[in-house]
Amino acid sequence: MVNFPKIKPARRTSGVEYAIRDIVETSKQALKMGKELIYLNIGDPVKYGFTPPKSLIEAAYQAMLQNHNSYSDSLGIPEALEAIRNYAQKRGIKPIDIFITQGASEAIEFAITALLDPGDSILLPCPCYPLYQAIVSKLGIEPRYYYLQEEKNWEPDLSDIEAKIDKNTKAIVLINPNNPTGSIYSKEALLEIVNLAKRHDLVILSDEIYDQFILDEGVEHISIASLAEDVPVITFNGLSKCYFTPGWRIGWGIVSGPEEALVDLIEAIHKLARARLCAPHPLQYAIPVALNNENGYLKEVLPKLRKRRDLIVDGLNQIPGISCKKPLGAFYAFPRLEIPGLSDLEFVKKLIMEEGVVVVHGSGFGQKPGTQHFRIIFLPEETLLEEALGRIERFVKKLIS
Repeated sequence: MVNFPKIKPARRTSGVEYAIRDIVETSKQALKMGKELIYLNIGDPVKYGFTPPKSLIEAAYQAMLQNHNSYSDSLGIPEALEAIRNYAQKRGIKPIDIFITQGASEAIEFAITALLDPGDSILLPCPCYPLYQAIVSKLGIEPRYYYLQEEKNWEPDLSDIEAKIDKNTKAIVLINPNNPTGSIYSKEALLEIVNLAKRHDLVILSDEIYDQFILDEGVEHISIASLAEDVPVITFNGLSKCYFTPGWRIGWGIVSGPEEALVDLIEAIHKLARARLCAPHPLQYAIPVALNNENGYLKEVLPKLRKRRDLIVDGLNQIPGISCKKPLGAFYAFPRLEIPGLSDLEFVKKLIMEEGVVVVHGSGFGQKPGTQHFRIIFLPEETLLEEALGRIERFVKKLIS
């Protein structure tokens, strides 16, 4: 038998964490104990009975039958690129480059990798989707977290952003509509961020994967790139959320702003795209079908989600020690915990082990010091959400007593 020495993983992986999936280990323990679990931790609509529009499935299937099974161009097929361009222009964006990727996650990683060197810093929202923390940790980039203001329905704190900028800061990340809070940023806040980026020569990286998940009439999602013709912006989007195809891994990035300032950055992104060959070729044929038509399927879903959102928010706000701002977009809420002597991670683990309700601790996303939260999704049907609320209430009352 060969006595092979233990292999040490690279140091760059030591800071890579993903709280949303890490909590699954606690869930597995609860399952072994016979707990019946209610999963309210992962934002995958397909897990809760939502299915892609049949027209998208048919487009991908026909592409396979027509043998579009080779590698595609590294940046994407022309029909899909044109559809994305038209979609962006309808939202006031003037694209100068578009690249199709294996999910929006890959587009985000391309942009950050192409733009920042080890030792550079990037402004990330707090709370923040864990993907960003994982990418910057792996690349040796310094994250500088700016706070979202809970008391203002999770709008960015502009003075805090300004205070976090230093000579090494190259970019600012926005997640709008926001994960994990469900907030949608006002036009006024976006304009202030554009002006701030202009003053400090920052590239804006705008994650808009939930742009069609607007839960209330009269609420508008605005792409920051539509307000920033003279500031470099890369807008990220994809089919995963709004078209219920997260497993297809189809996303894209849209580069806009002053073209002469972006030439080298665009070429660096193209290099990364060429190095990994392409996004899934036949599935790209679903993009024109999705974007060239009104998303009537989602419009049918939104009233259901609005009702489920209201059920969750109203129910949580009636539980002692929990308060919750109403999310305006996406399908997440980020309620606040005020239960003395218990961290949010301890709360979540105990909730899973004792009541079988799986949510994610707020510290996995980041939160303002002195506050505790958890993230909960409201994708399941009302009966399941009511059961979860009942279990959470029973658990909290037992803790308080």
